[in-house]
Amino acid sequence: MENIEITGKKIFFLYPPTIVQNEVVSALIMQEFETYTANDPVALGRVLKRFPHSIVFVNLDEKTISEEELEAWICGVMTDPATARTEIGLLVANISDEAKQKRLTQIKTACGLIHISMHLKELISHISQILLQHDAMGRRKYIRITSDNESLATANMPLNGHFINTPIRDLSSTGFSCLFLEDPNLSKGTVVTDIQLKLQSTLMRTEAMVLGSRAEGLMQVYVFIFIPRADTDVSLKIHKYIQTALQNKMDMELKR
Repeated sequence: MENIEITGKKIFFLYPPTIVQNEVVSALIMQEFETYTANDPVALGRVLKRFPHSIVFVNLDEKTISEEELEAWICGVMTDPATARTEIGLLVANISDEAKQKRLTQIKTACGLIHISMHLKELISHISQILLQHDAMGRRKYIRITSDNESLATANMPLNGHFINTPIRDLSSTGFSCLFLEDPNLSKGTVVTDIQLKLQSTLMRTEAMVLGSRAEGLMQVYVFIFIPRADTDVSLKIHKYIQTALQNKMDMELKR
């Protein structure tokens, strides 16, 4: 089980509205919140038993499931000992004060009720504040994704007079680690320029400094930090890759 004080909490949007799917999730990823979407409440319920300290925002306006079924699912999560530590918030588009009071009275959730019809920046800010209030980030400052497929994330860098292509082990917006079959013997503080990162089909150029290295079997693992911190364009591409990679892994969990 993850130590959420260190790793933070997983954040899910169940039946995300279009604005959440297209705008809010990526904005939260940019803010380093580990955020996912799901459209199967049964599968999400199983996942929550593995990650019981998660935060789930439920779209109450979803039309593919009845209001009664959705409320039953929420109550089930809140009362099941295996998922009772999950914190839930409710998303609605347009709602009267009377209906709002009814919702809050009938379903008393930890993260309250959120109007998604507010201005986008206000919506993102409001959800971010809720997540910070509920310690969603823990002591972790950045999302880090581990690559299981050596061909999906690689770094091509000029070392000792020629370019070396190496698989990326893990990646965040501040740096990455990669594997070398032959130790390039780089000392801490060495700056490598003209690094070409390939993240799936996305290519970008950056520079980074060696933070440290360690032996791993017959290979050498080097840790690099971006210098300066990845510019806006590179940072956007890295976060987009992280969002896609995280969601793909979670989709596999949801299908189990």
